[in-house]
Amino acid sequence: MKKILSVAVLAAVTATAVNAAPSHLVRNSNGEYVVNYDYYEKEKSGWYIGGRVSLSLLNWKNSYDTDAPNSEMLEDESYTEMVFGGGLSVGRRLGYFWRAELEGGLIGSHEHDDVGTTFKLTIPYVVANAYYDFANGFYLGAGAGVALPTVKWYGQNFTGGEDKERGVSPMGAFMFGYARKLDYNLWLDLRYRLSVLSGPEHKRTFEYVLPPYDEYEITNKVGLILDNSISVGLRYEF
Repeated sequence: MKKILSVAVLAAVTATAVNAAPSHLVRNSNGEYVVNYDYYEKEKSGWYIGGRVSLSLLNWKNSYDTDAPNSEMLEDESYTEMVFGGGLSVGRRLGYFWRAELEGGLIGSHEHDDVGTTFKLTIPYVVANAYYDFANGFYLGAGAGVALPTVKWYGQNFTGGEDKERGVSPMGAFMFGYARKLDYNLWLDLRYRLSVLSGPEHKRTFEYVLPPYDEYEITNKVGLILDNSISVGLRYEF
């Protein structure tokens, strides 16, 4: 009798398994089958593209050196400036919690005039980022790459040297942020980033307008640049 019952139970379970809906299907309130959220997540390729706009607070110091008379009167200058920038990225999910991406863009551009001399700093960059996504939408990340800080330094008293000088600097970054899903493919991304890089050294020749009325060299060194940025972006997942 027990064997007969066991066979009957096994047959019933087998029939139920055969006729049961796949695990990615669930019934809605009307009794119809619909594809559930987890199945959609597993079907994605993992690749995504994104874009963001940013507001950065840049801090750096310009150090000057010259062989002109009264050079001791030339003081270093510190700057704290707000700039707008942005970037584009392409990345991929690695499992449920990790992401890796390549990001490129412009941290920002700042220009100011001082007694007939114009100084302009522009900072494009390319970095590789790695992120860890928490289940509640928050994430942490770190990045490493290259920045190409460019200085344009010109004025009526300069008599030689190139107007523009471009540097190549290692760039490191630390990020944290929050991402919110807007629909199946689209995410809204809010991010803070702290990044560090160094600026170029720019040498020019200028005319000394006081006796002995001669030409002298002057060097401007852009020191360590600290970037605190807040950005908002959109991420589209394939």
